[in-house]
Amino acid sequence: MPPISAIRLSDILTITFTLFAIIDVVGSVPVVISFKQNQPKFNPLSTTAFAGFLMILFLFVGETILNFIGIDIHSFAMAGALVVFLLGLEMISGHNLFKSENEIGAAGSLVPLGFPILAGSGTLTTLLSLKASYSIYNVLIAVLINLVVVFFVLRSVDWIEKKLGKAGILVVKKFFGVLIIAMAIKIFKSNFTTDFFTR
Repeated sequence: MPPISAIRLSDILTITFTLFAIIDVVGSVPVVISFKQNQPKFNPLSTTAFAGFLMILFLFVGETILNFIGIDIHSFAMAGALVVFLLGLEMISGHNLFKSENEIGAAGSLVPLGFPILAGSGTLTTLLSLKASYSIYNVLIAVLINLVVVFFVLRSVDWIEKKLGKAGILVVKKFFGVLIIAMAIKIFKSNFTTDFFTR
């Protein structure tokens, strides 16, 4: 472990803004609203805690776990992209593709909101890159700052929903549904290699 003196405000700010852009909790608000309408037991604290747990766990042992079970980082990212694609499709079509999540109550706040929407494959793989470039202390502090932001945004979803109204929510859901599908395709393409099926 690096010394405490390795903590630098400039590095923390850089990592914080990088993670904020990747997590994109503000852009995920339409997804949260859409999911929350079918999930009465939505819990912002549980969702944030679960996402934070996955981030910190993956930061320390993510690559080791994936290697142990024989999954490369590209396959992991592509699997996460597929789930995000389905969520975007759900927002556009209006059909609930995650019915099983509603049947298990509060677990819906964890999957797919905690993972892969907040702590998705992009976030987790970015953490591995940041870990290689910055002190682990700086990365951890930046993760905690982002989790605080995530929690307060999730807590404000009801207020945002009221301000938008039913018509506004519908328009935003359709628009962001398309963007989310595009993002999923981009993640999938960036991790797809010509030798993927020959491994």
